Amino acid sequence: MSHKKFLYYKIYKPYGVLSQFTDKAGRKTLKDIFKFPPGVYPVGRLDFDSEGLLLLTDDKRFTDFLLNPVNMHEREYYSQVEGAPGQADLDKFTNGILIRGRSTLPAKAVIIDEPPLPKRTPPIRTRKTVPATWVSLTLIEGKNRQVRHMTAAIGFPTLRLVRVRIKNVLLAGLQPGEVKELEPAEILGLKT
Repeated sequence: MSHKKFLYYKIYKPYGVLSQFTDKAGRKTLKDIFKFPPGVYPVGRLDFDSEGLLLLTDDKRFTDFLLNPVNMHEREYYSQVEGAPGQADLDKFTNGILIRGRSTLPAKAVIIDEPPLPKRTPPIRTRKTVPATWVSLTLIEGKNRQVRHMTAAIGFPTLRLVRVRIKNVLLAGLQPGEVKELEPAEILGLKT
């Protein structure tokens, strides 16, 4: 009796690409970037206007494990926000933020230096009179457009959003559109 060998990938999803393989509106999708084997699907998603680390696999149990919030695996995002939040603003993430009548789970937020990310195409709009600040946000849940809703709720809208980590798997070393198979240590770390 043979056991199926599952496939695990990571991709730097570029801005302006859907986290799916088809689109009736003709927008760019993952199939325009790489020819994934049949049965391989994204684990969760990143919005069309968000970038960064996306995992794909044909292992359904693995997908269910990673998407179940009870397992509390971390997702880290770098969010470039409009304005200059202070510590009191960031502390609101620790307590959870009310979005659409529901409170988010506690998150970690710290101001960071501008990260060494590839330039985005198209570039972010800049305003000379309004500063932009980079914030590292670490969440243990992933609701639709959650980071954008959270930063807007505290008065600092997100201009650019890049997921840089899912548990132990890092975006570092990938360029937009680049795909790599996960290393055994990365798979093991995600499963524990």
